[in-house]
Amino acid sequence: MSRPLRPLSITSRLRAIRRLGTILLWTLPSLLVQAVCVAIPGQAKVGFAKLYWAVFARLLGLHVRVIGQLATGTSDRPVIFVSNHSSWVDIPVVGGVLPGCFVAKGDVAGWPVIGTIARLGRSVFVTRQRGSTVRERDTMRDLLAGGDNLILFPEGTSSDGSRVLPFRSSFFSIAEGDARPIIQPVSVVYDRLGGLPAGRANRPVFAWYGDMDIATHSWRLARESGLRVTVLLHAPLDPARFRDRKALSQAVWRTVADGAATLRQNRPARPLEVADAPDGDLVLGGDAAFA
Repeated sequence: MSRPLRPLSITSRLRAIRRLGTILLWTLPSLLVQAVCVAIPGQAKVGFAKLYWAVFARLLGLHVRVIGQLATGTSDRPVIFVSNHSSWVDIPVVGGVLPGCFVAKGDVAGWPVIGTIARLGRSVFVTRQRGSTVRERDTMRDLLAGGDNLILFPEGTSSDGSRVLPFRSSFFSIAEGDARPIIQPVSVVYDRLGGLPAGRANRPVFAWYGDMDIATHSWRLARESGLRVTVLLHAPLDPARFRDRKALSQAVWRTVADGAATLRQNRPARPLEVADAPDGDLVLGGDAAFA
């Protein structure tokens, strides 16, 4: 059921001003706190980054629903969280749920304020230029070897929210080698607007893609009420189960796409597992066709 977009009103204007203003007031002292956390040993930098994003999402008016269990704590191996990506809003949403460092596009480092926040969150910036690929991969592997987790968006760009784009297998090169991390697929869907199920017609309220301006998009989103996003945590995978990174990326994509399709259809969702077929192909429920 889709709800038509409402015309701009005084109430929605005031709502947006209040939300964006409180986010700014929360961000400024948080930058100083995180700078201190990064400078000292221990896990404070991870815990505070997670707290910062969780509060950010709440101040933006988002109710974050989480289904499933985090893979952290179930093994002494680091975790790569692999998620679909439809908006800049994914950053505060998954950042408030998942304890890890983001893998971000290189141009994010130059964005005002956001670039500073990303660096303090110890994000890894990738340019995907041939000469820097090995160096960037080694940086991510060093973080994993040091016990950090990574948050990865392997679509390579944000989508319109109505499907999950194919995953780029090159992103999964960091899971190769002897000391392999665990991979946990994650499906993220913005499924409530005005307290009602969100449909295709109003997905642009959440989705940020193409040449959309982030300031305009933020203002438009902050005006809305009754916002909800669901984060579906699937069963973790051992990369060693798959013959190569192409098979691994396809397995993770199908899991994420299937879970996202279920959420978009407002059906009861549960964490999924991927099974290996005898011929090396992958067996999953049929919902991935809707991605």
